[in-house]
Amino acid sequence: MARQNRTSRLHSTNMKDLTAAKSEWSRRLFPPPRKEAAPYAEPSMISARALLRAISPAPTENVMGVGVGEKISSGRLTGVWAVKFFVRLKYPEAQLENKHRLPKSIAGLPVDVEQTGLFRPFAAPAKEAAKKAATPNPRTKIRPAQPGCSVGFKDPDPKFKVAGTFGALVRDKTTSYILSNNHVLADQDRLPPGSPIFQPGLLDGGNSNTDQIAELTKAVPLQVKVPNHVDCAIAQLLKPSLANNEIVFIGAPQGTADAQIDMTVHKFGRTSGYSVGRISSIDTDVKVQYDAGKLTFDSQVIIVGLDGSPFSAAGDSGSLILERPSNQAVALLFAGSSSHTIANHIGDVLQALKITLA
Repeated sequence: MARQNRTSRLHSTNMKDLTAAKSEWSRRLFPPPRKEAAPYAEPSMISARALLRAISPAPTENVMGVGVGEKISSGRLTGVWAVKFFVRLKYPEAQLENKHRLPKSIAGLPVDVEQTGLFRPFAAPAKEAAKKAATPNPRTKIRPAQPGCSVGFKDPDPKFKVAGTFGALVRDKTTSYILSNNHVLADQDRLPPGSPIFQPGLLDGGNSNTDQIAELTKAVPLQVKVPNHVDCAIAQLLKPSLANNEIVFIGAPQGTADAQIDMTVHKFGRTSGYSVGRISSIDTDVKVQYDAGKLTFDSQVIIVGLDGSPFSAAGDSGSLILERPSNQAVALLFAGSSSHTIANHIGDVLQALKITLA
């Protein structure tokens, strides 16, 4: 396997020990909330508070993820496996009190600290500034709809508009669906089955009277008190002819594969269009800022863009991530920061929803 070959070229650290250390520190830093989650607030308010609040150096506040990956020194890969602490802000050592310091090593295992910023779901906010999309434009009305294009729900109030990405065409034994995230199709569990889904999303000029293509069918519930594994949902097409499986600019997925460290991947998303990246971890536990608070996700895939370019941006939530050039699907994008993208393993997504790629 590619992962085994890569491991053999790196430092001969015991991967079982690294994984065990990762899990132990994840439990320490990501304890379940002690109180009931606060009522939902308007997403724009939550995002503003999260971004503007001062960043505490306390590890329980500053650490966004704990995983296993390759140690980076002075911006260069070192060939050494390490326990990775992904932090919102990497403070200079001189500014840290002893109680706020992360370990230099764990039972003799290497440790690396990497700055990521705040992890957030990557649906586009209501007041997003206009950006010029790459050709072809995924924010326009596309029929049949293609994975990679804009989709979204309608706020019942309505107070705001959002948009995300149609990730893949999927199916069970009898029916075809569009696949994306819970927060893109089900509004973080607020919407009931049968709620309309539009292409393009209403934020991108979709018309609620003419542009419905699907109805919300099922969303895997997001958990506040216990770790999550996926952020995903499906919506049944009103007619099979309304969508196909050809990802914009990329083409149809060619089955699935396991994500591997150092795998080169690509995606097409509603906001950033086509991008290429490298998988830097396949087993990172993360905290992501949702409307209900910081939710924990276990064993996630971390992707960084090649040549220092961002791999994704707000609005790319739901994008299918594929190995390049085999076009085998490996993950479903759902969150990230300006520098790091977070995705669910595609096998976990398909199993949770009991579906297959079309």
